[in-house]
Amino acid sequence: MKHLFLIILVIISFGCKQKNKPQTNNSQITSVHLEGVQTPILNLAQANRLAELPLSCVGVEYPNKLNQTIGSSEDLKSPRELHPAFYGCFDWHSAVHGHWSLVSLLRQFPELKKRKKAISWLQQSISKENIKKEVAYFYSKHNASYERTYGWAWLLKLAEELHKWDDAVARDLEQNLKPLTDLIVGKYLEFLPKLNYPIRVGEHPNTAFGLSFAYDYAETLNNIKLKRLIEERAKDFYQNDAACPIEWEPSGFDFLSPCLEEAALMKRVLSKQEFKTWIAKFLQQLGDKAFYIETGKVSDRTDGKLVHLDGVNFSRAWSLYKIAQDIPEYEHLKNIANQHINYSLPSIVGDSYEGGHWLGSFAIYALNSIDR
Repeated sequence: MKHLFLIILVIISFGCKQKNKPQTNNSQITSVHLEGVQTPILNLAQANRLAELPLSCVGVEYPNKLNQTIGSSEDLKSPRELHPAFYGCFDWHSAVHGHWSLVSLLRQFPELKKRKKAISWLQQSISKENIKKEVAYFYSKHNASYERTYGWAWLLKLAEELHKWDDAVARDLEQNLKPLTDLIVGKYLEFLPKLNYPIRVGEHPNTAFGLSFAYDYAETLNNIKLKRLIEERAKDFYQNDAACPIEWEPSGFDFLSPCLEEAALMKRVLSKQEFKTWIAKFLQQLGDKAFYIETGKVSDRTDGKLVHLDGVNFSRAWSLYKIAQDIPEYEHLKNIANQHINYSLPSIVGDSYEGGHWLGSFAIYALNSIDR
């Protein structure tokens, strides 16, 4: 009997220890002090390499995922008929940010190896007539909310990049794109007051991501109305958030970090001191110099969903750079961002079309986010 009592005590003790044992999590957040992770560089050689990705997909019509609501048989048209400007790269939003990639690289590297080819494509694609048809698509009865808000965000990022490019070609393209740009701005102004709750997923509908790119556009173009609305809605959605469960990330198909995208948005709309107070409650662990989050691991880059995790590495990086910008206490986060880019960057060129049609844009934007 005495032995039985001792066995029961051992079992109870072991159970209590197991109950109190820290749970493992998807992100494997641990205390690791990263020292001097190599900072990736977007130089001319890298730009020439990355330019191959949009150039090889913006004119590729098939395979194609239309995400279209069909109202009648009259809507059954080819991708190129429906979207004469943005029909390539598998889907509309990827075609849009493929164009952004070309503009970004041309703006930064006038000596780009395939400059003439890139400019020729942009002029052919972003024509007045093509954009007129793109606008008409959004006025169709069943597709008014098409690409909300991920594609909208990239369209405004493209417009912003054209505006920043000091070149006569860019002025023509910006003017050609303007009717669609204005339409998307109007859609943001109409939609945001009606959105009662933010969308916190790690894929396309993520509200924080959509607001961040739209905010950048509003700042660059000095669109005060859009900028103030985004500031107001961001605070409505996120001001009181605390203890974001970043240890739950990433989900299996994520290409955005819900926690870090939200933090990067709030870095935009709050003052530096307000943000430091907010982030200390929202993601307190980021202030720890030993904070570390493991890169998302890709098991199969030919799987269109599993390769999303390369995207989460790039988007985590651009968010971490934004959070750390001008705040010395968070300087250590740049090492983690560098590590995330270094993991995924070598694999995206020459890889499967499943990732190549969009990951180049993510890589370029992440590299552009590094303080130089």
